Amino acid sequence: MNRLQKEALDQGLKLHERIAAMADNAFDWLFLRETLIKSGLTPFETVYAGDPMSLRYYPPPAESSIELADGSRMGVREQRHPVPLVLVPPLGVTTETFDLLPQRSLVRYLSARGFHVYLIDWGKPAKRHAGLGLKDYAIDMFGTALAEVRAHSGVKEVSLMGWCMGGLLCLMHMGFSQDKHIRNLITIASPIDLRGGGIVARSATVLNTPAKLVRRFSSLRLHMLDPIRLHAPGWLTTLAFKMTDPVGAITTYWDLLARLWDRDFVESYSTTADYLNNMLLYPGGVIQDMVVKMAIDNQLAAGRIEVRDRVADLTKIKANLLVFAGDSDILVPAQIARRSIDVVASKDKEFRVAPGGHMGVILGSGAPRSVWEASALWLDERSGLEEAPTRETAATASLRRARRSRIADDPTL
Repeated sequence: MNRLQKEALDQGLKLHERIAAMADNAFDWLFLRETLIKSGLTPFETVYAGDPMSLRYYPPPAESSIELADGSRMGVREQRHPVPLVLVPPLGVTTETFDLLPQRSLVRYLSARGFHVYLIDWGKPAKRHAGLGLKDYAIDMFGTALAEVRAHSGVKEVSLMGWCMGGLLCLMHMGFSQDKHIRNLITIASPIDLRGGGIVARSATVLNTPAKLVRRFSSLRLHMLDPIRLHAPGWLTTLAFKMTDPVGAITTYWDLLARLWDRDFVESYSTTADYLNNMLLYPGGVIQDMVVKMAIDNQLAAGRIEVRDRVADLTKIKANLLVFAGDSDILVPAQIARRSIDVVASKDKEFRVAPGGHMGVILGSGAPRSVWEASALWLDERSGLEEAPTRETAATASLRRARRSRIADDPTL
């Protein structure tokens, strides 16, 4: 067999393998799509279960190292930072935001980096939750979650990390509670000044003029309406995210067809599509508060927001603050996210622009290095305690179990 014949045979075999792989992946995508979805696979413990909010704790990975998105491996740190880290997702999305894929999981990454990682799960609001407002989330549920974190970890000091509205809920809770034991805060793509540009700000500006006319010439107020009438379905949240990249929302179908032979790509595509297509509804009470207090009155930009009978004063926040914005975020441009730096009283505060749009900045291929690693390094220097807890806590018991599991897998440890 000459060289040309051998190359032709190799190409034919490769083509045959790809066609077989395409057929197999196409069948799974059409009829067994759940087998392609790889989100939410990181093991966790439920520390608190309420209605609708619950709290998760992610013990360190059982392996001695984890695989990252670029194919490299990172060792799991044995020593834990004493100050626990609480991840806060926005409303309207599932917890898979921080655990999208095994190689692109923020909870897994931060746990491997040596943090006690907790995650607030806002649950899946139903119609019975229509009356829930910002006060319920930012004060009551948030306060309950932090109390459970402290009881489980045995440490008063905590760090918070929130994406999008999750960052706003962090700021509002700190403004409401003036909790001096919240040491560090990281916000990512969180809108503060809704007059600064971008889709969110432009929408708020459009609402502002007619809203002022209604206030001036009528007694109608948005909070007079039954919140259940404003209960926004989950598909609206999905549409809002997809409209940030309408061309990409269409071309991804072509990408799927072009790479249908690639199992890893099909799994990644299916997982991301499932995440986007299963976003959650917003309670009507939250919509009332957001539209009036944030979109129309733009109260957060001044550092104070009044919700029902409580006032959150962001100007008194003194926690260490790191703020990220996406360089191509058309929902929350950098100038909107940056405003929190000007509002708070923190001495240790920093603003950074990272690659990606509104979702890409936290979930994209560049996020692990530009946001995850940067956040971990920033927290490394700010997560120590002079005196760590001496008694065994629920968190240290989880660490002991994780270490026993690793030793069982690798007796040389």
